[in-house]
Amino acid sequence: MPHQSAFNSERYRRYFPAAICSTLGGWTVRFLLGWSAWELTQSATWVGVVAGLMLAPALVLSPMFGIVADRINPRNGLLLTVAAQGVLAVAASVALWLEIFTLPVLLLFSVALGVATSAQTPIRLALVPVLVPREALPSAIGYSAVTFNTSRILGPALGAWLLLVASPMVAFLAAAFLMLGALPFLFYIQGISMQRVDKPEARFFQQLADGWHYTRHHFSIRLTLGFTLVNAMLGRTVIELLPALSGQLLAGDSATLATLTASAGAGSIVGGLVVSRQGSSEVRLFAIMSGVLAAGALLVAILGFAGNLPTVGVLIALISLITTIAGTSGQALAQLLVDDAYRGRVLSLWTMLAMGAPALGAVLMGWLADRLTFSPVLAGFGLLSLAAVYWLNKRRKGIHPDTAGSPR
Repeated sequence: MPHQSAFNSERYRRYFPAAICSTLGGWTVRFLLGWSAWELTQSATWVGVVAGLMLAPALVLSPMFGIVADRINPRNGLLLTVAAQGVLAVAASVALWLEIFTLPVLLLFSVALGVATSAQTPIRLALVPVLVPREALPSAIGYSAVTFNTSRILGPALGAWLLLVASPMVAFLAAAFLMLGALPFLFYIQGISMQRVDKPEARFFQQLADGWHYTRHHFSIRLTLGFTLVNAMLGRTVIELLPALSGQLLAGDSATLATLTASAGAGSIVGGLVVSRQGSSEVRLFAIMSGVLAAGALLVAILGFAGNLPTVGVLIALISLITTIAGTSGQALAQLLVDDAYRGRVLSLWTMLAMGAPALGAVLMGWLADRLTFSPVLAGFGLLSLAAVYWLNKRRKGIHPDTAGSPR
């Protein structure tokens, strides 16, 4: 199908400012928590644990929240989850003011943010298709990725600047202000009703089982989730460990971390724009995803042997570009392939892998890096991922244009 811009939809134009505010605030908080982990411990393992705790709830809770997303008005759900994250940022600022922001408190805030994020993501993914027609879905997802990754640049830059000129307490308050500032824009989106597709009396766990059954018997969705898992354990894991990479590879400070995070964001913006220009051809999106993941595996394998900020920054930008193209293509595929009756549940499984798998990857990679250094660990992750992409790509050859969206 031909490309169509999401901004042709009035509802998406109303949603877009809310996405900017909430994602910018969210990335500022993530940066501040990662920076706090390194400042408190000077340990790649603890940085990995904090990153993992921000992502791990998605592994357990995303399927549950996927059912919720199929039952509620997604705009109202987004209002609640964005507000919850804003309150968490305020609480972190208060903890700093009271001088009780210790490692256990940091871990608690990381888990709480992870729970709020695991609720928000499937609800947001259920909302976007309601805002635009089907042929504009890749555009909407691509522009959402641009928003997400522009915030990846500006959020850490804002956090680092506030740490320099003010304090961590002020930085957390600024993040809260941004997230709470998204709420008026969400209120402005009108005319969205909940789309209950299961019988009202359907039991919660029966709906969960139905979602798993649907996914298990849909070949193209299973393949999409396989590529998503590789992307999560590869590029996403590397990005989550930027505080440790900055400290161990470059002996850097908060400014070095902000530079690497900005590099990752710049690459991701380009990646999001690439996908935003694609049509809704499932076969083309599969080809793009498998190709960029193979290139990303090779880049990760050589990252650990780079020893200066410009080289590491370029590699991180390229890895982030590839990760965004693969992740956004996978999300577009999941949105295009799924029946409306199962959208929230299938997208929650995508979220579980895209957001939850890096939690395991970050803990494992951080633990190994503390014992072996990053060079052999990154090389090993890259080569294993390349083998996984090769295996999945062989299975992809069985997809034909007339069967890509059909369960089998």
